[in-house]
Parts: sequence; C-alpha cells; structure tokens
Amino acid sequence: MSYLAIFFDADAADADAWADALLAAGALSVDVADPLAGTADEAPLYGEPGEPVGHLWPVNRLTALFAPGVDPGPALAAAGLAAGLPPPPCETRFVAEQDWVRATQAQFAPIRIAARLWVVPSWCAAPDPGAINLTLDPGLAFGTGSHPTTRLCLAWLVACLRPGESVLDYGCGSGILAVAAAKLGAGEVVGVDVDPQALIASRANAQANGVAATFTAPDDLRVRRFDLLVANILANPLLLLAPALSGRVRAGGRIVLSGILEPQAAQVAAAYAPWFNMSVEDSDDGWVALAGVRAGAADGAP
Repeated sequence: MSYLAIFFDADAADADAWADALLAAGALSVDVADPLAGTADEAPLYGEPGEPVGHLWPVNRLTALFAPGVDPGPALAAAGLAAGLPPPPCETRFVAEQDWVRATQAQFAPIRIAARLWVVPSWCAAPDPGAINLTLDPGLAFGTGSHPTTRLCLAWLVACLRPGESVLDYGCGSGILAVAAAKLGAGEVVGVDVDPQALIASRANAQANGVAATFTAPDDLRVRRFDLLVANILANPLLLLAPALSGRVRAGGRIVLSGILEPQAAQVAAAYAPWFNMSVEDSDDGWVALAGVRAGAADGAP
C-alpha cells in the first residue's frame, strides 16, 4: 500500500494559505521546506523568540501527503479555490507504507560526546558499556545529543564539571544536560523549563537513567544560587534573561551558555559581562558555547 504525495513551489506570501487549504481539502499532512535544502544555497531559519513570526523562504517547497486511493487533483483544485490562488504546476510521487517507528529509530544511533560519555537510544546497545551512557530517546522536548549546541554543553560538562557542584539547567528541554550533570557527579541538580511537556520528558529521562534531579517551572524555582548554571536556549532569550540568570549563580560560580550562532556571540557575551568574564569556550558547525566565572557580588549586582 502506498501513499501519494504532491509537491510544488509557492511564494512566501502564499505558502501558509496553501498549507491550510490543502489540509482542509483532505491532505494528511503538508510539509513546507526550503527547495534548496542540501545545496550550497540552503538558507537555514531559526525561530528566535522576539523575532518576526511567519518568516519563510522567498520560494517554498510544499509537499502534501494523501491517503492511498485518494486522487489529489480535486483536493488541489479545492485548495486553490479556497485560498484564492490558481492551481500550480505540481509533481507527484508514491510514498511506500513502512514501519514508521523503525524508520524513525533508524535515524538515531549512539552519539559519542567524549571518551567517557555517550548518548544511547533505548533500542541500541551501548558501544562502550564501561563509559557513562545516557539513555535518551527522541521525543517532544529538545535535546537528543545530536545538535551541536547540546554536544557543546555536554562536552563542557565532561571536561569541567566539579564533583558535588550544584547545577541549574535553565531551559532543560529533554533534561539531557541535567541528567548528564548528575551522572558526572554533580550534587543537587535542578532543571527549569516553561514547557510542561519538557518537564514531563525530563522527569522520565532522569528516572530512566537512575539519577536524582528536580524539574520545575521558572515561577516555582525557589530563590537560591547555584555553583553552575547551564542554559542551552537561543540568543534572544539569553539576552533578555541575562540579569535573572546571573542572579542564580553564586560569587565564584560558573555559567555556560549555548544556542548561540557565531555572529551573536559578542552581543551575548557583552550582556553577561557585568557579572561574568565571558569567553567563547568552543564552537561546532557555526554554533558557539560561552563560559564565564562570576565575580563577587560586592559591586551590588544581583
């Protein structure tokens, strides 16, 4: 049994209208992507909070998937009529039925972070049973170890975390950094996220790895300072949160920030400079991690 997919290109001004209309006309799903993906002209887009929403590529490749036996022609015509747009030239291809769970799992293999740290999906055998192995499956929350920003933070923890340090993972996502810190010998470990699904995922991952960590919403985090704060989010929220995050680190404590593109590093470092001696710790595929030590609080800083 095969599904049928139709795909065509649309201008940025029309892409959302086409996607909504195709779903209303019976498409099972609609994917909007850069038609130049995988080429030297690919244009990555990052959903930074605080930036304009609805930003798409000048030209967008729409792929609509239809159930087996469904003729997509009438659906495309109906979608064009609903959107007030003429039916575009399109191509079709068949998508074979398969075990989608296995296909998804096949995309994820164990990831070596450092000589003694691996991230291993639950369906895979640990390549090095003697290493520290984080059992982590892809899910609704960000953080599987595959993204450069996560790898940068994990590598820093392996190299620099001191046994017994208290750790705050701000924007914990899947909880991968908090779990790693606990496995690497941290003392109290707390994760914070605004997304309730992230907190659920983090608690489940901590339990799966047999570590003790607390996960909570920002408003429920009690007032205290930590030896180490790690925040793998994005540049804009890091800029906005600079005073608040700095106030969560004790004098002499350390901070690690990632989710920062190389051109953004200087601006983020400057935002934290009143409290920390920030510097670029490492980079990976255009992303950087910043790290710094907090000065004493006698200057009146929070």
